[in-house]
Parts: sequence; C-alpha cells; structure tokens
Amino acid sequence: MSTVDVLPLVDEGLGNSAYLADLGDGRALVVDVSLDLRAARRAAARRGLRLAFAADTHLHADFVSGARQLAATDGARVLASAAGRREYRHDGLRDGDETDVGGLRLRALFTPGHTHEHLSFLLLDGAAPVGVFTGGSLIVGAAARTDLVHPALTDELARRQYASLRRLASLPDEVAVWPTHGAGSFCSAPPGARRTSTIGAEKATNSLLHAENEDAFVAALLGSLGSFPSYFRELADTNRRGLVLPGDPVLPGLDVDRVRALAADGAVVVDARPAADFAAGHVPGALSIPLRPAFASWLGWLVPADRPIVVVRGGDQDPAEIAWQAVKIGRTGLAGELDGGLAAWTAAGQPVRRTPVVTADGIGGRPVLDVRQDGEFAAGHLPGARHRELGRLDGHELPREPLVVMCGHGERAMSAASLLEQAGHRDVTVVLAGGPADWARATGNALVTGA
Repeated sequence: MSTVDVLPLVDEGLGNSAYLADLGDGRALVVDVSLDLRAARRAAARRGLRLAFAADTHLHADFVSGARQLAATDGARVLASAAGRREYRHDGLRDGDETDVGGLRLRALFTPGHTHEHLSFLLLDGAAPVGVFTGGSLIVGAAARTDLVHPALTDELARRQYASLRRLASLPDEVAVWPTHGAGSFCSAPPGARRTSTIGAEKATNSLLHAENEDAFVAALLGSLGSFPSYFRELADTNRRGLVLPGDPVLPGLDVDRVRALAADGAVVVDARPAADFAAGHVPGALSIPLRPAFASWLGWLVPADRPIVVVRGGDQDPAEIAWQAVKIGRTGLAGELDGGLAAWTAAGQPVRRTPVVTADGIGGRPVLDVRQDGEFAAGHLPGARHRELGRLDGHELPREPLVVMCGHGERAMSAASLLEQAGHRDVTVVLAGGPADWARATGNALVTGA
C-alpha cells in the first residue's frame, strides 16, 4: 500500500477540510481549498512544496474556492467538473478522466447528489487506489445534503446521492475516504464525527449505506436536514466565475464621521467584539457577530452580499483574521474598520446603546425567545418559549413586548438582540451565560422537548 502523504487542513468554523497531498517531486495537490489560502501556503512552505494542482469536487456552497487564485498567483493547474461550466481556464473533467499528478494519477468519478456536477477524485499509485476525495458525497457517518441547488431538485439529487454512495462503497475497503464536509458543517456531517475514514469503516458504520433501498435512503437523508446559511446559494455562481484577490484583504481605518456616513448610506456595522463587550456599549444599530470559529458562517447568513461592511473590533482582535473570514465566504465589500474602536466613537460624543444581560437563572417569568436551531430547540427548551432560528429571525414580525433572548452560550442571542434593536425593539434582555440546560439546573424545573 502506498504511503502518499495527505494532510487535512481543517477549518473548524465552517466544519470543512481541504487536503494537501505531497506528490513526492516538490509539488503538491490541494483539494477543495478555500480562498483563505494561509493554511495551505504554510503547510506547503514547511514541506518545501509548490502548489501545482488545485482540484475542486463541486461548486462549493460553503466557501469561495481558492482554485482560481492559485492559478493566477502560483500557476496551479485547476481540475474540476466539466459539468460545472466554470468561466475561467481549467481542466474540465468527466467521469473516468485521469490526470497525471507527479507520477500518481487522479481519476474523476462522477458522483452527483450533493450538487448536480459533483466529482470525487480517486488517487491512484500505479494501479492501486490509495484514497478518494469525496467532497460532499460520502462523508464520515453520513452523506452531504441535497437541497442546496434548488428545492425542486432535492428529491432527485437525493436519489442520485444514493447511487453515488453505492458506487463509492464498491471501492476496496482499505481505500481512505477524504471528505470535504465534516463535523460542524451545515452540509450535514454528524456532530463529533471523525474527519477522515476508509471505505471499509463506512460500510460497517454509516447508517445510510445500510438503507434497505433507495426510498429508505432518501427518507433518512432528507429527514436529517436542518436549515443552512443563506449565503450558500450565492457561492455556486461565485465559484463558477472564480475569484482572484488583488492582495491580502485589509480593513482600512475609518474615522467616526466616515463610519456615520457609510451607515447612513446602507453599510452594515458589524461588531466583532465579545458579546459581553457589545452588551456594555455599542454603536446604535450595529450587528453583533462575535469573532469566533463560527464568525464566517454567521456573517454570510446575516449580512447581505450587496451591503458594505464596517467593522468594530477590540484592540486584541486581529483585523487580518476578520478580513479573511469575510472574504472566504464571499463578503468582499469591506469598507474598513472604526479607527480607534468604540473608544473613538464615544470620544467624538456619539451615542452608545447598551443591552441588559442576565444569567440563565435570572430570567424569572419574562417571555423568552429561543434562537437556536430547530433540532436544538426540540431537544429541550424552556416552557412557553417562543422559537425563531437566528438565521430566520425577522424582528419586524415579533410583537414589541419585553423579551429575554437566549441560545446555548450567548453569542447567537446577542446577535439576535442586535437584529431586534435594528427593527425597533427596545426592551430586550440577553441570557449571556448558559442555555436551557443551565436554567433547568438552576431552577430545578424540567425542559420541554419537541417543537
């Protein structure tokens, strides 16, 4: 068995893995790498490798592909599905096509389902299959969702996913499985799942591969689907065109007057500071999205692509990290950051808004709005709690009554409170520490399950 060195490059926030394969001749292949190429470049530099090939399994719904960027800056050869009709130079591959990558071979396997043009890539050393980059087809313990292309195609794509998984399962048991989507991805990987696997392990443990028939598979797959960030639907077109950055993204400093003018003209002020700092004081109308691994997902979900972004950050937060998190999911309209942060805003005599906070045991009898995902809410929530997922929250639809907003830890609740504030709600309190389980422990009361 070959010992080809394949390194996963995990994006914990998006729940995805890119892969860097050392081809043994000073060159490397990267698979499903995002526009944030920092990790890939660091890994290649440590090994003395040149990024020579960039393969994409599908028109990603999660992030902007870095393939065109690598072609422009590194001369990388881009390998992708011919059915994706990318509008830039690439090798358009069809089922069975093989590419020599430094003595190894990469064979395209047409595996539609997650998307209509999806390819998997089987890596061969001579005649021996080493591993398969499965993208959003077979993933550890599951298969990726099939409702991203268009609602009317969900069932059809689920049936194609069934056939694709059966095809992949016919590979030898020892073949490594290198999926793109993993735990934490909105593309349906089970929580806590391992990032990589083997065909044999998946045949033994993946319940979808044990489905009695196609109809049972479709029912199980579609029954597991929750909501997904709205920006997912934008990125197929973005990746079809390809995106090249003129340089590393930056956040230019903006003075208070410029921030006020931009906000008045439709820019979104995104406050990336911790939720507690936002609660203590923030620019009126700002959207709270604390900088953490999930920052990119919520930025893409809550901020429309056509709105310029002005950032407010803490002095200990890295502006480059904020900028990269934004551009990798297609939010390239970065107007800049408030120079001097909130201190500059207050020093200029501008008004500051504060958000009251409580702990889980301090809710009392006040009405509760729970903004967690549907599955989280169904697993256990406060009696009488109203439910709106954060990604579907429309503050204009809710009555202007006092509300206590909660999630699991406080960050999503603070984002929701800032959206409610934008919609004119003024009596909003946030549970900043803890969630329903903490409330149950503190009060001795039982949670309610079900929707």
